[in-house]
Amino acid sequence: MNADKEKWVLLIVLSIIWGSSFILIKKSLEHFSPYQVGALRVLIAGIILMPIAISKYKLFPKKHLKWLILAAFTGNFIPMFLFPIAETEVSSSIAGIINSMMPIFVIIVGALVWKFETTKQQIIGTLISFTGVCLLAFGGGDGEDGKFKLIPILLLLLATLCYAMSTTTVKSKLMEVSSTVLSAFVFSFVLFFPSVIALTFTGFFSTFSFTEDNMLGLMFVSLLSVFGTGLAMMMNYRLLKVSTPLFASTVTLLMPIVAIAWGFLDGDRLSLMQFIGAGIIIAGLIFLRAKPKK
Repeated sequence: MNADKEKWVLLIVLSIIWGSSFILIKKSLEHFSPYQVGALRVLIAGIILMPIAISKYKLFPKKHLKWLILAAFTGNFIPMFLFPIAETEVSSSIAGIINSMMPIFVIIVGALVWKFETTKQQIIGTLISFTGVCLLAFGGGDGEDGKFKLIPILLLLLATLCYAMSTTTVKSKLMEVSSTVLSAFVFSFVLFFPSVIALTFTGFFSTFSFTEDNMLGLMFVSLLSVFGTGLAMMMNYRLLKVSTPLFASTVTLLMPIVAIAWGFLDGDRLSLMQFIGAGIIIAGLIFLRAKPKK
């Protein structure tokens, strides 16, 4: 498969996997705390990828260690906690829509940190999408009381900013490491012990028992970890190799559709204002990707 076809296949599959992650987070939160969901998600991925990390340890990019640590924590640790914390207050649909802002942050981080070229069209698209976020946040209709909740929205935006920092770091500094090996190093070497420490502080190891409720929760977290974290990150790193950071972040255009569909089936409902806000976000993202007219 040539690179052009491969990037589109990866884009579609990633959209489905990551778009389904938000409902899996919601289901996991019915059994564990937000901090336990985040730590378990990282830990399970680390355990699964450990054989690859050990077998390929000679390929560990020591000279790029600081960039590996930065990419790991911003892309695969901090957001794993921020999303569950936010989803205790807002719906999985809202989380999926806010996450679509990632291309905006890719442009901002790329321009400020990595000196990527920024066009006037991208700036206008960013402003359009930001307007949509404001409507989405103030649109109400989310949660049982329908009140505007600023903190969860800010946490989701921070998580999305972290994803953008990781994406641009990988593209700029870690392209020489294969996607599978990079994922294995991130989860098994860099983030394994931090996730164990986080679980210890939540009291998970001292309180967990093999009840039906806990096992059901582990099933949801395991699905989230295996597909939404381990497999998806390998595919994402591969997508970054065969495309650009901005194209790779296009996955967030399709993710809200999957997230809203799952949320609707699970009983989530968006207000008219929030639907309009979501539409404006997508419109802004489409605009900043459109080829300028000659």
